[in-house]
Amino acid sequence: MRYLILSDIHANLEALKAVLRHVRRKHFDHVLFLGDAVGYGASPNQVTGWLRSLGPEATSVRGNHDRVCAGLDGGEYFNRYARQASGWTFERLEARNLEWLRALPEGPAEVSPEVTICHGSTLDEDTYVFSSYDAQVAFSAVTQPVIFFGHTHVPSMFVLRTNPEAMSLRARLLSGRRVVVDLEEGERYLINPGSVGQPRDRDPRAAYAIYDTNARRLHLYRVLYRVEEARRRIIQAGLPPVLGDRLLYGA
Repeated sequence: MRYLILSDIHANLEALKAVLRHVRRKHFDHVLFLGDAVGYGASPNQVTGWLRSLGPEATSVRGNHDRVCAGLDGGEYFNRYARQASGWTFERLEARNLEWLRALPEGPAEVSPEVTICHGSTLDEDTYVFSSYDAQVAFSAVTQPVIFFGHTHVPSMFVLRTNPEAMSLRARLLSGRRVVVDLEEGERYLINPGSVGQPRDRDPRAAYAIYDTNARRLHLYRVLYRVEEARRRIIQAGLPPVLGDRLLYGA
């Protein structure tokens, strides 16, 4: 099985289109979506409409912005720009796309005996996994050896060696245009493919991953897209300009 793994699109249609063009000649069997289809960006209906059209060809979990933009949560803890964007999104979502967002399950979601997905931590979709402690907690909540998560917008990986005689936990940032990781037996992996629509690792290129379960090989890609066009859409929509400006710098 080959999974196309997408996370944190955040209504950035230009970034999503670039990823889909890039992946067009690469074989994959199923899409894993790790949440935050909307929020921040200017194309919520186009992005949710595409995800909705995948039907059973995708397994998805909701993100915190999906929850707030769908009106399931007030988002009082959001900063003012995120609150503005969530209110703007809620008012413009078409009924069928709003219904789809509201129906997204909270993670973690078991994809197979080997793979599970979530948005933040396996225990809480709002929790950021940045530290080794965060990773240990996330590992403890599920049994699958491979966990894909989003929320931080930073491509990264935590590796837990499960041999009782030599247990260890190590972290790695996944940077570069193309990163290949071979997953080893006897280790568990907590992997963030980065953000399609709002990278935050100082690299403005859209990020996505493909995981081949038979080869136990992960490919992570960074893709150039029309960042200025995405920024222009945000500003023309009346959303806070800072949400477009940050795309220029991957911040």
